[in-house]
Amino acid sequence: MDYIEKYVEPIDPEVAKAIADEEKRQDGKLELIASENFVSRAVLAAQGCVMTNKYAEGYPGARYYGGCEFVDVVETLAIQRARELFGSEHVNVQPHSGAQANMAVYFASLQPGDKVLGMNLSHGGHLTHG
Repeated sequence: MDYIEKYVEPIDPEVAKAIADEEKRQDGKLELIASENFVSRAVLAAQGCVMTNKYAEGYPGARYYGGCEFVDVVETLAIQRARELFGSEHVNVQPHSGAQANMAVYFASLQPGDKVLGMNLSHGGHLTHG
């Protein structure tokens, strides 16, 4: 049984239907908005897990709130994997906003003078795309 059917539908069938309808919409469309890329079932499951209940301000081993040891494990894994992927000694996997996340990718991936295709806002572009 699906997680939504098991836990959401009995409590709020209208929300469960909206989620199911959105899943059908996504299954039948090709989304060309980068920020709406489809994630794998594994990512959906991880983002829908109990860690979503945990506020984890700060960095691994130096959080403002207690009880973050398992969040620290996941963030440390993300840091280690990003270091390996980008061949970098220093990595921060905590974007403050979508704009900062985009700039982090630009700075990590581009050289001065490189060009990036940025669509007009009215055509699906984003303010940070130039």
